[in-house]
Parts: sequence; C-alpha cells; structure tokens
Amino acid sequence: MKRKIEIVKTLLDTLPFIKKFNGDIIVIKYGGSAQINPELKESFAIDILMLSMIGIKPVIVHGGGKKITELLGNLNIATQFKDGVRITSKEAIKVAEMVLSGDINKEIVNMLNHHHAKAIGISGKDGEFLVAKPKNNGELGYTGEITQVNAEVVNNLIKEKFIPVIAPIASGDSANHPGFNINADTAACEVAGAIKARRLLFLTDTPGVLDDDKKLLNSLTKEEVEALIQNGTINGGMIPKVQAALYAIEKGVEKAHIIDGRIEHSILLELLTSDGIGTEIK
Repeated sequence: MKRKIEIVKTLLDTLPFIKKFNGDIIVIKYGGSAQINPELKESFAIDILMLSMIGIKPVIVHGGGKKITELLGNLNIATQFKDGVRITSKEAIKVAEMVLSGDINKEIVNMLNHHHAKAIGISGKDGEFLVAKPKNNGELGYTGEITQVNAEVVNNLIKEKFIPVIAPIASGDSANHPGFNINADTAACEVAGAIKARRLLFLTDTPGVLDDDKKLLNSLTKEEVEALIQNGTINGGMIPKVQAALYAIEKGVEKAHIIDGRIEHSILLELLTSDGIGTEIK
C-alpha cells in the first residue's frame, strides 16, 4: 500500500506541469548516448509517447555526426574539421544526407511508431522547410547556415497530430544544389523559434552545467551564463551548448534545458517534476 501511495504522489507531482505545458510545442534535440544505447532509445520513445498522450506537442531534431564520420571513413572519403565544425565536401554532403535523412531519421521514426507514437520523418529539404547559405562564406564547403524556416510545414504536421522528426539537411539556392549539412543544435534553435516552441531540450552526455565544485547548476540567466564563460567555469564543449540555449531564447523560446540523456526518462524527469534533472537557461 505504501508503494501505491508513493506512485500516486509522483503522479500528483506531475499534474501542475501537465496543465502548464498542455497544448504547447516542445522541441527536443536528440543526440549523444540517448541516440545510440538501445535501452535509452526505448526510454526516449516512451517519453515522447507520454508527452504526446498528455497533450504536449513534441518536435524532434536529431544529429548523427559520429555515424557520418564512420561512413565517410568506410568509404575512404577524407573528413576535416575547423574549430570543431565539419568541412563538408561535395562527396561528404551526399553521405551526410544518406546517414541523416535515410538511416537515422527512419530509425527514429520506426522506433516511435513501434511504440504507437504517430511519428513522421522529414529533412529540411522537404517542402523547403529549411533553406541555408554557406557558413563562414563557404570556407566550410557544404556546411550551411539557415536563412529561412518554413514553419507551416511542421505546423501542418502538428495539426494532423504527427510528431515531426527532422533531419538537419537544408536546401540550397538552386534545383541542382546538393544541399547543406546543418549543425543539429543550431537547427533545433531555428526550428524552435520559428514554430514558437515553449521549451527546447538538448539531450547531452553531461548532467548539465556544473560549477567549480562539479555540482549541477539547476537554473541560469543569460548574464550568469556569460559570467561563467568569462571566468572559465563553463568551458570546452559546454560553451557551444549554452550558446545554442541563449540563441534559442533570443529566438523566442521561454527556456532552454541542457539535460543528461544518459538517464532513463530524462525528458519526463526534466519537464514534469518539481526538481528536474538538468540546467534550465532562461
């Protein structure tokens, strides 16, 4: 009986958040271990189904950099990075599109549909949803910077109660253009702003933003983030994550969350519990 009461208390704890987010769009950038580990994949699918069933409208933007690098290596196609950003050659953009739009996207869609979530996969090329130009004046090849988001494409899917799963490949400026490879974090920010998402969640392989004593910082403002970057507390790979979160807020997202995708049901724990598990940036 005690265990049953605890279960009811847990359910009651979620009620204010279910009411709060009911009818809202939540964008989730799906990557890291959550996208690779079989148990975490199942946990992710169940979380997305749960959000959909309680009236929240999830939209997923996924990455796939490791798989792209792996296939490029198998095909003996050279791959280079500059300041952590892939230089995408004409051969590499074809591989990136195969991996992102053909392999990973359909795997995610299949997994969600298997769990009876109504998912549909698109790339940024579909309906010219994402249009881009060369990033850094073309010095990164076919790595692009988004210039236009056709929000109607995803909004129409949401109206039909689909869960959009988006591969970050964008259209170029001509019919024969091979397209652009887009950073998934950036794509998630642009999408979230364009479709007026209330929240954006980044699934990562870290607990969130940590202080100098390696303790989790649950909530940060823009000013606090900038100060922590300045004093070196936020460093390395966390800098682009928090910068993406700040960019999302500039685009109109209420809050962005950096959470540990290695924890089962991390999305539900962050959105539907009082304490959450990661860092929210507001």
